[in-house]
Amino acid sequence: MSTISDQRLAQIAARFAELEARLASGTLEGDAFVSASRDYAELEPVAQVAAQVMTMREELENLHQLDDPDPDMRALAAEEVARIKAELPEAERKLSVAMLPRDSADQRPAMLEIRAGTGGDEAALFAADLYRMYERYAADRGWKVEMISANANDLGGFKEVVANVAGTGVFAKLKFESGVHRVQRVPVTESGGRIHTSAATVAVLPEPSEVDVQIEDKDLKIDIYRASGAGGQHVNTTDSAVRITHLPSGLVVICQDERSQHKNKAKAMQVLRARLYEKMRDEAQGAEAEARKAMVGSGDRSERIRTYNFPQGRVTDHRINLTLHRLPEILEGPGLGELIDALIAEDEAKRLAAIDG
Repeated sequence: MSTISDQRLAQIAARFAELEARLASGTLEGDAFVSASRDYAELEPVAQVAAQVMTMREELENLHQLDDPDPDMRALAAEEVARIKAELPEAERKLSVAMLPRDSADQRPAMLEIRAGTGGDEAALFAADLYRMYERYAADRGWKVEMISANANDLGGFKEVVANVAGTGVFAKLKFESGVHRVQRVPVTESGGRIHTSAATVAVLPEPSEVDVQIEDKDLKIDIYRASGAGGQHVNTTDSAVRITHLPSGLVVICQDERSQHKNKAKAMQVLRARLYEKMRDEAQGAEAEARKAMVGSGDRSERIRTYNFPQGRVTDHRINLTLHRLPEILEGPGLGELIDALIAEDEAKRLAAIDG
């Protein structure tokens, strides 16, 4: 692992002190204040670890220069040197991780899309299980989940469900969930008790602001029609369902859950903006596409990433070969955190190795 120089540590400390002083001065307003606050928030975790590393290095240097005639003092100093030498590599590793380039979208809210794949009704029920898992995980973290649209079946499953997840650092935590999730279990619809394999696709998109993605009215084809419901959903008696086609990209978004045409249009635009933003990000990262694939997850929705095996009570993430025999706890939400943290740690380790290599 590359060691960060003392000069670089001093630069981090100076920049952080400068931002702190500017914010405390009370002279910043508007965009300048917002920009400085964002820079401060991004630099703060780096500056804290950098200060810890700097202190440890200075203590080590001082202890090495200590020339005390008292043997007890020399023994204490030797113990302290051993302790710092043991702890310093981990602090330096944490600093290297904190200094890794961050995805500019990491702190954003996210659009969560889950679609039933192969497996018919059972796949739709599994899609609903996944939605509840993310809902509970979000609640555990203090995030807010708002369903944007849903296409339910008669058994309470989802053929498709789209939701907005709002909170700090949502995309950073959920971005590795994109891909194909597979389930192995005896379906409730199966009388013979045979184990079936079904699948659902998850996509997690960072949510942009209107400034990030500007959509021209002339590029939109908007169709209004009467919504139809399934299962317990209402069937509208007014034309409130909205289908928006973005002509330049060919993207189509449908929203019919709300009774209000205006609400459906607003939600459809929210989804469209997120999909366009992700398309822009993919195009911008074209040169980095191969590098992204080398990391934990490329975000490819066709990539099989995880298997939930009910008979054995286990969940296996195939990207990092991690199996946890706590399926109920994971589906309840809080247990998902261990999987997500392991994926983030693996991604960080691979990116550090790529830098050092």
